[in-house]
Amino acid sequence: MITVVTVPATTANLGPGFDCLGAALTLTNTFTFSLSDRPHVKVRGTEAAGVSNSSDNLAYRAYNRLYEYLGREAPPVYLEIDLGVPLARGLGSSATAIIGGLVGANRLAGFPLSPSEVLELAIEMEGHPDNVVPALLGGCRLAVQEGAGGWHWLEIPWNQDVVPIVAIPDFELATETARQVLPTHCTYGDAVFNISHLGVLLRGLETGQREWLQLALGDRLHQPYRQSLIKGYGDLHRAALGAGAHGLVISGAGPTLLALGDPVTAPAIAAALRETWARFDVQARVEVLGIQRQGTTVRDR
Repeated sequence: MITVVTVPATTANLGPGFDCLGAALTLTNTFTFSLSDRPHVKVRGTEAAGVSNSSDNLAYRAYNRLYEYLGREAPPVYLEIDLGVPLARGLGSSATAIIGGLVGANRLAGFPLSPSEVLELAIEMEGHPDNVVPALLGGCRLAVQEGAGGWHWLEIPWNQDVVPIVAIPDFELATETARQVLPTHCTYGDAVFNISHLGVLLRGLETGQREWLQLALGDRLHQPYRQSLIKGYGDLHRAALGAGAHGLVISGAGPTLLALGDPVTAPAIAAALRETWARFDVQARVEVLGIQRQGTTVRDR
């Protein structure tokens, strides 16, 4: 049996939703599992050299983790990975690997785990829910942890007139590096600022109301500290707003930047971001994308 798992890229945080809010985008990685007499990993794509093709491959580790959780021996597989999501750019490439490996294993094992159980394993491996939840379920998702430690995830309505534009630079930024610049504590004032702005953001995404989205994307928990890691951030922010964007935020841990616009302004926003980064000698892949509402798909062939 051959099982093909397609997992979307994600953008996390969206400004004030640090470590709890994310959305699936119309870029994908594909993971193909074939039962084999011995394990093997093959990676294709422009950044294939940056992905391990041995037993420490993240998707392969996730595949084995699900069988370990079941208390069963994982059957050997030939795993083929087709990359469409840039690595170490803040677009959830590691989340696609974790979800791809877990979902592929769950299919080959006969679907013993529910999507909620798969997500619990994925969050355990990733360490936070903001990328893995929308990667599996699609759309925009808010993850909430119970006091006892379990998780709930809510779908956040995303108005079709709110258009995501991603500017993906030609340099990487490791998540560990982006987390090292964050403070260990915040003030009550900063916490209240983010809570209130997240509330406005959820309403703005649902309604598409420009004034709410312009207000909503402010943040005091992570972006002020990470902006210095991204060349030209201030100029890029001004360029995006000047071209009609509702706002500009760091996608995940960066360095990809996410602008929110509308169907009319999106092409001008994309051009402004590309041209501004070029002034800093940064080649950027800038794309007007959509929200991938279906999430991860599985098919046999």
